Formats: sequence, structure tokens, C-alpha cells
Amino acid sequence: MLPIDPHADLGRRAWISCPGCFDNLDCGDCRDGRNCGVHWRYLLGNTGSRLHLQCPGCTHVWDHETHFGAGGIAPC
Repeated sequence: MLPIDPHADLGRRAWISCPGCFDNLDCGDCRDGRNCGVHWRYLLGNTGSRLHLQCPGCTHVWDHETHFGAGGIAPC
């Protein structure tokens, strides 16, 4: 098990399913798309639309592509 990243900040969180433990699958709030107080992830940073995350439960570290702001759509 990895230690929690030293740059992890409780004030920077994301609510994305952890591919390491999937601990949020039985949570009604998470299933309904709400931000619950238990199943959040440390948001370690981002590179463009790619988030760098760590699960505080199993300490898994991964990247998640949001596609937010990506693409070739010209602004209005």
C-alpha cells in the first residue's frame, strides 16, 4: 500500500470512482451523482483535462480523463 501523497490537500477533492477499490458502488449518494462525505478522492493536480487522483482508502493513484474543455469546438 502506498502512503498518501505528501502534496495531497483535504481542500482539493474529487468525487470519481476509484478503479482500485470501487468502494463507492454500494453508496446511494454516489450512485445518485451526489457528493457524499465518505467517497471522495484527493485531487493531486491536473494536466489540461486529465486529473491526477489518489484514493484515501486504498491509496491507489491514477489519472482520469474528463474531456472537459477538450475538443475542437470553437467558442461562440
